[in-house]
Amino acid sequence: MAIKNIVFDIGGVLADYNVNGFLSAKGFDATMIKRILKASVMTPYWEMFERGAITEEEALQGFASADPEIEHELRVAFSSVEGMLTAKDFAIPLVKSLKAAGFRVYYLSNYSQKAYNECGESLAFMPYMDGGIVSFRVGKTKPDPAMYRQFLEEYQLDAGECVFVDDTPANVEAARALGFAGVDFVSYDDLIARLAELGVELAK
Repeated sequence: MAIKNIVFDIGGVLADYNVNGFLSAKGFDATMIKRILKASVMTPYWEMFERGAITEEEALQGFASADPEIEHELRVAFSSVEGMLTAKDFAIPLVKSLKAAGFRVYYLSNYSQKAYNECGESLAFMPYMDGGIVSFRVGKTKPDPAMYRQFLEEYQLDAGECVFVDDTPANVEAARALGFAGVDFVSYDDLIARLAELGVELAK
């Protein structure tokens, strides 16, 4: 079955997720950054926040419960997430080239409403795409198969005609289990080579 649809994760693929640089710019040293990440990104509260199951304040309270001594630092760190994600230089040209070659292009990404609202520049490619879903809007996160199924149903797509690109192997494996072709993103050049193997060529 020929590939007709290219489905992208956003953070780590079409956008740089530079949380260490983001926190460093806020004045935190390496030791504190490690504590902040352990108390936030590495807790269940982060995933719950990304799928919209808890409010920003509930997420912050959850982070603080993981490391009460740094509640102030956690609140400073996440008072604004502007700049934490930025679109990669190749994102818009890649989307445009795939579209020009006749493919439909979508996004399927874990994204909190806060990141969506405050990191708008990281989503500059969205107007050129055919659609997609982000986790906070559907109450699900990858690699939950229900999120992929909802995407397929919403856009009336056949998984066998889709390739899914993500930098997290578990998310790619979940897509493959549902019939998608899967590409583990490691670099732009590797992505182009992997797409070509699947019969996906960019417009000249």
